Amino acid sequence: MDITLKQLRAFVTVANLGQFTLAADKLGSSQSAVSTLVRQLEQNLNLRLFDRHTRLLRLTQAGTDILPVAARAVADIEGMVEASRELTALRRGKVSIAAGTVQAALLLPQLVHAFNKLYPEITVALHDVAEKVVLEHVVNGSVDLGLGTVPEEDTDLVGTRLMTDEFLVVLHPEDPLVKLPKLRWNNLSDRKLIGPQRGNPIRERLESELARNGIVLPLDKTMQEVALPLTIIGMVEGGLGVAIMTSAVTRLATSMGLVVRTPTEPHIQREVSLIQKRARSLSPAARRFRDFLLKSVH
Repeated sequence: MDITLKQLRAFVTVANLGQFTLAADKLGSSQSAVSTLVRQLEQNLNLRLFDRHTRLLRLTQAGTDILPVAARAVADIEGMVEASRELTALRRGKVSIAAGTVQAALLLPQLVHAFNKLYPEITVALHDVAEKVVLEHVVNGSVDLGLGTVPEEDTDLVGTRLMTDEFLVVLHPEDPLVKLPKLRWNNLSDRKLIGPQRGNPIRERLESELARNGIVLPLDKTMQEVALPLTIIGMVEGGLGVAIMTSAVTRLATSMGLVVRTPTEPHIQREVSLIQKRARSLSPAARRFRDFLLKSVH
């Protein structure tokens, strides 16, 4: 059975107007073409849908029973086609993105606002989560995009570099380290440190780079692990220690009167990427949002 949308549309139009001629005019086709489509539908269904007389066209009982089903099918398919056109034309759509709390608070809101000015009919949902949860959300399909770092061994995700974060130290303004002309990582070896929890991609990147450069800091023994970046900043403000974070927190830290210093020898960085699931195609709206972010930040 090979029923087509054209056949169903022809049948519904003829049934509603009661004449092949009127139906042909409405469909922008010839009477013979419309008649052929209806006959093809009857053959496919093995049913007679109309009783045809010289001046009379009347639905059979089978035609009466089939009409509401055919009308719904035509409406559903035409609605689907129209929806796809609107999505492609970006007249509507939804995008969801997950990011760590710092980027979600300090980077993305301004970018989402600028995007909404260009595409007011597209809804952007922003999810602020822990850094390690970003990847989980992308993998399980909860969001279209994530902002973070893709582990090198991960084959399910693909990342496009958006920006570079530099690791830095956040200090209380009265901390003696503030007066050093040059801050080195080794200067932190005897200090009470505050930083992200184990398993956090930022923590993992820091540890791997320190180890690669032969720098020994007793992170496992002396670092107080904290889940939220704002809490880390607050603890530094309260004089509870020195925080190792990334440049994403600079605006927040300085606004609270804290001092931000970038240790040398070496400078340690991490790439922040737009992350998507390798096996999942993005919607037109999500693709446009991704491209907008890449263009705006670079």
